[in-house]
Amino acid sequence: MQLIDSILGTQPAPSSWLVGVTAAVALAAVLPHALWRLSRNAITIAHEGGHGLVALLSGRRLQGIRLHSDTSGLTVSRGKPYGLGMILTAAAGYTAPSLLGLGGALLLAAGHITALLWGATALLLVMLVMIRNAYGVLTVFLTGGLFLLVSWLTEPAVQAAFAYLVVWFLLFGGVRPVLELQRKRHGGAAPGSDADQLARLTHTPAALWMVLFYAVALLSLFGGGRWLAGL
Repeated sequence: MQLIDSILGTQPAPSSWLVGVTAAVALAAVLPHALWRLSRNAITIAHEGGHGLVALLSGRRLQGIRLHSDTSGLTVSRGKPYGLGMILTAAAGYTAPSLLGLGGALLLAAGHITALLWGATALLLVMLVMIRNAYGVLTVFLTGGLFLLVSWLTEPAVQAAFAYLVVWFLLFGGVRPVLELQRKRHGGAAPGSDADQLARLTHTPAALWMVLFYAVALLSLFGGGRWLAGL
């Protein structure tokens, strides 16, 4: 009971200084190409995790997830190659990081820092079971281990800073992959992208799905940012 109370209990709102610093650090991890090349692995985890979670929720059979060192990934599920379940699964990848960031911002705005950290740890451990390659196992294991260590061993102030940094990173990091996808599609380098798969599944232009990806990313950044800033 004490553990449950600790997880669900609220913590005081952090200072505006902490909110601003964590936002700046998260943005610095997204904008420079050299840092983004490394930090993008975390966005790929969220992307492929989104595919996998929605596949399960829509009744498809999740076969496995692979994460690669070039920050690409692949989620394989079985079921009808058409229909609502397949559409939702395909649409979940590029929207997942931003929506996770938005949900995280809502938890932080309510003061549920511990719940966010333990929830993220649990999701990463569940995802670890479905990883099917060594690099993916290493990436998810290290990420989950970091969340576990921060949740278990650090002081509340450190937990708050880490939680805000993670959520800001998801909100900022959810936008850049959509920009990158647009550039790749414009150059003809991504004919099998999620947007193109959705276009084939729904018989609609891929550009409409790109608009959806942009809308989710930007609205999540705007709404989540307001919550984090206490506006």
